[in-house]
Amino acid sequence: MTIPLLQYKPSSQNQRVAGYEVPNEDTPRIYRSEDCSVDSEFQELIWAAYRQVFSEHEILKFYRQTNLESQVKNRAITVRDLIRGLAKSEALRNLVVETNSNYRLVEIALKRLLGRASYNKEEEIAWSIKIATLGWDGFVDALIDSQEYQSNFGDNIVPYQRRRYKDRPFNLVTPRYGNYWRDKLEEARYKAGDIKNFMELANSIEIKTLKFTPVNLDSIQIPDMTRDTKPQGIPISINSSANFPLG
Repeated sequence: MTIPLLQYKPSSQNQRVAGYEVPNEDTPRIYRSEDCSVDSEFQELIWAAYRQVFSEHEILKFYRQTNLESQVKNRAITVRDLIRGLAKSEALRNLVVETNSNYRLVEIALKRLLGRASYNKEEEIAWSIKIATLGWDGFVDALIDSQEYQSNFGDNIVPYQRRRYKDRPFNLVTPRYGNYWRDKLEEARYKAGDIKNFMELANSIEIKTLKFTPVNLDSIQIPDMTRDTKPQGIPISINSSANFPLG
């Protein structure tokens, strides 16, 4: 039995009201598939999707989803399908899903897929229950198939941060790791050299005592290397610069 989404009251945020500010560098650039007619324009749209979903400044070749890229270029899938595929990819699962709690995953997903922050703690709890019951893939489907996503981005627009006003971009305030996971990684990295573990490290070292074995010299026979006969004649050399005469 699937647990229905808990009810919560949306709060008044910047993206829910009309804006009257003058467009400036904070105004998001909108990427639409309708505006793409050549390969370079499709490539810009694809990189915008990577930046939005992965929130990484550099995308490694290992993380790229070439199958999805090819399909969206050929218009075999929509931009919404591209976003869905990136959000469900194994690369994002390794980078984000497995390194964060359900509450933080809700915070990250709302910002990257719906372009807004969570309304309140009640919304985070409601969606975290969805993750617990449906898994990450089911949670992604619930967000992308929602009326909010459809009314703001439709099928052909890459999600973006809606009306950033006086706040830093989401990719700066919501890094890949939470504080608790980052601290856990740091503690594991420096555990061996931590001064607090010095006594534990010192006690774990096994000290072996060096034992000397006495040797009886009387039992050692040294062979006689002296010659029985002395060399006869005059030394001969083929070197013309030698100090003794040639024979």
